[in-house]
Amino acid sequence: MALPSELLVTFLRDFVIFFAIYLIVALSLNLEYGYGGVPNFGKVLAVAGGAFTVSFFPGRIVAWLFNIGTAEYNGLADYASTSYHTYIVNDINNVLAKNPMVALAIFFITLVIAALVGAALGLVASYPAIRLREDYLAIMLLAMGEAILVIGYNYTPIARGNLGAFVPDPFRWAGGERYMIVLLFIVLVCLLVLFYLERSVRTPLGRMLRAIRDNEAVAESLGKDVTRIRMKTIIIASMIGSIAGALDAFKTGGVISTSYTRTSWAFWPWVMVVIGGAANNKGVILGAFSFTFIRRFIDYFKANFAPFIPFEPYWLELLALGILLIIIQMYRPQGILPEKPTPTLSKKKLEEIVVSKRTASSSKANILPVAVSVAKFLMAEISIRRSTQKWKSVRKRINLQGQAKSRAKIPNKPQ
Repeated sequence: MALPSELLVTFLRDFVIFFAIYLIVALSLNLEYGYGGVPNFGKVLAVAGGAFTVSFFPGRIVAWLFNIGTAEYNGLADYASTSYHTYIVNDINNVLAKNPMVALAIFFITLVIAALVGAALGLVASYPAIRLREDYLAIMLLAMGEAILVIGYNYTPIARGNLGAFVPDPFRWAGGERYMIVLLFIVLVCLLVLFYLERSVRTPLGRMLRAIRDNEAVAESLGKDVTRIRMKTIIIASMIGSIAGALDAFKTGGVISTSYTRTSWAFWPWVMVVIGGAANNKGVILGAFSFTFIRRFIDYFKANFAPFIPFEPYWLELLALGILLIIIQMYRPQGILPEKPTPTLSKKKLEEIVVSKRTASSSKANILPVAVSVAKFLMAEISIRRSTQKWKSVRKRINLQGQAKSRAKIPNKPQ
């Protein structure tokens, strides 16, 4: 039996990994819904796409590069077979354990492929539905999420159907420190995603997304292509969600299509965003932390709660999360940390801009009297020219009238 201190270390390690993966998914959903106003209830589409990418590509790539196989099987052709899949993956892991650089290269290449697969899935999901109203768009994306689960469950070359598939372990070379290395890499990717999204929402892109979310008609009147912008938002968020799915598959060492349900990877991220506060990445971090801590804490120590509750400890997790969500909706419907204006520049940069504007204004103030004198002179010249032209036209009219009168006074000659 593990000592309490060892159990605590295991809990903290598992909690950090669990928190980082779910935070990536919640941040991508916050980009779509919080900033872009896209109600994506099919987030499982991107996450499952990333996981299926890990179950399909890296093993076959390594088997092809190192010609893995024996007289009994072919590593590339029999990769998803029922008889030889376990042996092939074991041979692949032995190769990766001896080549750490190759293993890390496979890891990062797979993440790139997962991001591209996520972009393709986001394009396929958004293209036919992006012009729909928000409620119909949400239903369409939800259906897309269910579709990929059906494909993964029935098309065995992807994840071997209901049997599940082992995936190559790019961290086998770490030995007993594998889980700590996995934790470091997942946290690193999570921080990069957070940095990218936090910087993105402080750019004109972030302000444009908010404008479209708040009033689509006004954004269109200002020349913004709302359909294309929303489609790009879904594609970028799907790329990030696929990376999270790939990290989860590498962490667990296997992919089972039935484990990627809409409850775990579509509705739970929504709960995190709602609890923390939409359109606020700090709020999403807080919401994801609260959610994952409650889930992991109850999961690890539910046996200790059994003597004090009149039902099975399994239901305590769902009950606690439901109560938390109800309390938040009753007393803090905008979330723990609601949306706030995001400064696009630092205070120092803003001060520099203000000083430069004041300097330019003072220089303009010295030029202003000269400019005013020149303007007055030009206006006077224009006025004089107009008066001259008017006087000439009046004189011409008078002369014509005089000539007409003189002709009228001359008598007609007798016949």
